[in-house]
Amino acid sequence: MNPIQKYLKSLFAKQRVIGDDPTLMGLVKADVILNKLINEKRVPGLSITVLKEGKTLLQKGYGYADLEKQNPVDPTKTIFRIASVSKPIAATALAQMVDDGLIELDASFYKYVPYYTKKKWDFTIRQLASHTAGIRSYQGVEYGLNHPYTIKEGISIFKDDDLVFEPGQGYLYNSFDWVLVSLAMQEASGIPFEKYVRQKVLVRLGMENTLAPLVSGNEQGLDNPTTFYSKNRLGFRPAKPINNFYKLAGGGYLSTSSDIAKFGQSYLDGDILPEEIRSQFLTSQTVKGKPTYYGLGWQVSEDAQGRPFYGHVGNGVGGYSNLFVYPEAHMVFAILVNCTDPKVQGELDEVVDALFGEIQ
Repeated sequence: MNPIQKYLKSLFAKQRVIGDDPTLMGLVKADVILNKLINEKRVPGLSITVLKEGKTLLQKGYGYADLEKQNPVDPTKTIFRIASVSKPIAATALAQMVDDGLIELDASFYKYVPYYTKKKWDFTIRQLASHTAGIRSYQGVEYGLNHPYTIKEGISIFKDDDLVFEPGQGYLYNSFDWVLVSLAMQEASGIPFEKYVRQKVLVRLGMENTLAPLVSGNEQGLDNPTTFYSKNRLGFRPAKPINNFYKLAGGGYLSTSSDIAKFGQSYLDGDILPEEIRSQFLTSQTVKGKPTYYGLGWQVSEDAQGRPFYGHVGNGVGGYSNLFVYPEAHMVFAILVNCTDPKVQGELDEVVDALFGEIQ
């Protein structure tokens, strides 16, 4: 099992030691944990929305959208970079395109993008969506580029590199897979990727505060943006400028915790896609008989308590995100932070456990 597989399998497996009061329970305990992250300056700002049976169990902002201006976080309005939580959104648009008969999961990628540099092996849309196509991951500064690439132009970063393994014979999580998926979707539909996603997913689900940055990279025209931070030993500082447009599908969208929870709830409600298509995306793929704990654009696993979930963790420049959907409990967790990898996943896992305790 490679390191990413281990991470996905043990996403919630850290030792849970919270607090000064082991008797705290449920909403109170979750609130204490999240306030502590702010008070100890572990995160600048955080937004959380938790739904149970479609109803709000917890929705609150903690800390600040902008530290200097002291603007508070509003979970319904404050817009964060959601990083790889973009992948389930893109996957939903891909599934819709499959349902519309515009693209085939098991067709060659070259059927839709014949101009892509030929490789030793062919690979399919399904393999790209499940990270089993052999496309390489980021190298060097590629994680935080600030160049106004379109999606089609963005493939120049990696298109001439060899596959790192024969498609279907390995698993390597990366965002470049989804750059290629989004390009194939554009070519298959004749509609720009961001417009297709908006029409088929965002508008349909009423996700009014979920959007793509401009191709120029501009995010300053937003009504309620956070300031995006990074952290070092001296504290928080504004994150370096980046342009995520070309990798919208893999990690470029912006949203609120309210919208992301609404998105997760649409899967529990079962009204976003036909079951036979939805189940393909929410089923862990296998490589050489072993599960990858990843479907098509979705992490699919169990937490440390054995509770099955699907969703995604996201980490990008200036943003960290969690989306977890628990189908058996009919719960959705959406948590967004305006900081590059703040090292708080253990505490966020503890919040999940606390809120499960609230309903028991």
